[in-house]
Amino acid sequence: MKRLITTIIVLLGVLGFAFVSEHQAQTAQQKRPVVGILQTLSHPALDQIRKGIIAGLKSEGYVDGKNVVLDVENAQGDQSNLKSMADKFMNKNARVTVGIATPAVQALANQTTATPVVMGGISDPLGTGLVKSLQHPGGKVTGTKEQEPVAQQVAMIRAIMPNLKTIGVLHTSSDDSSTAEYQEFRKLMEAHGVTVKSFTITSTNDISQTAETMVRQVEAVYVPTDNTVASGIMTLAKAVDGAKIPLFPAVATMMKPAGVATISSSQFDMGVVTGKMVARVLRGEKPATMAVEQTKKVDTTINLKQARKLGLTIPQRYVDAAEKRGEIIQ
Repeated sequence: MKRLITTIIVLLGVLGFAFVSEHQAQTAQQKRPVVGILQTLSHPALDQIRKGIIAGLKSEGYVDGKNVVLDVENAQGDQSNLKSMADKFMNKNARVTVGIATPAVQALANQTTATPVVMGGISDPLGTGLVKSLQHPGGKVTGTKEQEPVAQQVAMIRAIMPNLKTIGVLHTSSDDSSTAEYQEFRKLMEAHGVTVKSFTITSTNDISQTAETMVRQVEAVYVPTDNTVASGIMTLAKAVDGAKIPLFPAVATMMKPAGVATISSSQFDMGVVTGKMVARVLRGEKPATMAVEQTKKVDTTINLKQARKLGLTIPQRYVDAAEKRGEIIQ
């Protein structure tokens, strides 16, 4: 009888210890700040930004599952998903939220709570009303601005095609950031006497027909930083290949299907800068007084195989730049 009682006491002790251990683990989990990362959709450029954010946080000592909880969601281009995922972060009392691409940031910024929002590579935070100024955002939103070197891209295109007269630009009409970049490109190109024709889409379903129309009217095609076009880049590549005209994307992740050349901001480095800003917010800094930042690193990507196919000569200075920092596609 005494042995039975002793066994029961031991079992109760073990169960009690297990309960306390589980409770302590749950408490520790609850104490870790939640960082909600909302990605608008999947494509290589945005994926690189997301990876950079996680790397940037890690470089500042924030590791998922150790001292922070990273809740990563992807809306796959669905506006209703953006809203419900933003709501989810609020219900989980996220300490800070991060938006990758403008629609995700807007969904997070529209939440009525004061939860800080960090932008992950937004082309036009001023034009979209996300911040009051780049130096003094003034609200709950700050982060990184994607500033593609459009002037360098224009110079590269003109160096490769010195006799260019007409170039088409494919972009999404509802994408404020893409539209802003298109307008900058157009202004610079027209200053050199090149006619720029705009071709807009509303979804990836429009790319095939719009691209087929475009390639019959232009000598080359430029694509700004546009999430929708990036998602359907293979369709555009098929159209320009069929028409035997060059494609110049604004970002390197759209190069491999049929792009000829580009000089672009490093998407991964942009994510790293974003992650470091998230860490600053976690430590108590206020977005209102944190200046919007951007990466200064650019990569040159050259597709020599595509250039040869189209009978284009890439100036050696760009090939050298790609060898030093970037990529050469043979």
